[in-house]
Amino acid sequence: MTFVLGIDGGGTRARAVAVDDAGNEVGRGEVAGAVVTVDHPSRAADAVRSAVRNAVEQAGLELPARVMWAGLAGAGSEAANRAVMDLLDDGSLAKRVHVGTDVEAAFHDAFGEGAGVLLIAGTGSVAWARGQSGVSQRAGGWGRFLGDEGSGYSIGLEALRGLARAEDGRIGPTAMRAGLLEACGVASVDALIAWIDTASKAQVAALAPLVLHAAAEGDGLASAIASEAARALVDHIRAAVVSAGPWVGAAPLVLWGGLLVQGQPLRRMVEEALEGLDVRLEMPAVDPAMGAAKLASAV
Repeated sequence: MTFVLGIDGGGTRARAVAVDDAGNEVGRGEVAGAVVTVDHPSRAADAVRSAVRNAVEQAGLELPARVMWAGLAGAGSEAANRAVMDLLDDGSLAKRVHVGTDVEAAFHDAFGEGAGVLLIAGTGSVAWARGQSGVSQRAGGWGRFLGDEGSGYSIGLEALRGLARAEDGRIGPTAMRAGLLEACGVASVDALIAWIDTASKAQVAALAPLVLHAAAEGDGLASAIASEAARALVDHIRAAVVSAGPWVGAAPLVLWGGLLVQGQPLRRMVEEALEGLDVRLEMPAVDPAMGAAKLASAV
């Protein structure tokens, strides 16, 4: 049986789905993820290979697939895309390989070839819009050093920076102190200097749920961080809507990512901050791996 593979590779998880020629899912695999970087593309490539092996084993199929479309975080730059493509396009996984971004895969599952705006907030953050004229625009997605405002990484990093200020007495104490130290596996705030120097983006982003819980409990530092994150994410949406316009009627909007799951505090804050924007919130179940598989099937 011939089949295609769709990959959703983020900083936290990498997911692979195998789809037959009729468009039916026949296998799925999930492993720890990695962001594509020019210096270390093998980390993301290895995650893709592991997820694919799991999906194919579950499906009872044999590699290579007919086509693999891999949507990978960090693969938006030409250099990073080429670096990971060189590792994946060796014929062992698929006869034809295409590497794009995880945002493209998610957008395709949410909107297909239609118009809309997708905001993603997980380990990183980005908004992607396709206007009714067919023009696509991105807002954010600049990575942890230049962007990722409102992301799990940004929230976690700001919490650690605030903890350092609180330790100095530059701001008041925070109820997050003990939880942050425990989550980082260190005994003192001083030890965070060495920890942050080697921590991965995913490790820092993993602190975000603790921060958002503390914000819901009324911690001042956490509340300020959460409010700023929501404002930054709405700024992403606003910029994407404007740059992809004009729109006839409200722009369809989908919120997706680990921090924007329905019922989560940051999602509620973002929804409340949307007032005044001409958008129409939609709630499809976004499956980026399946979006990537649909793109593979179309090749």
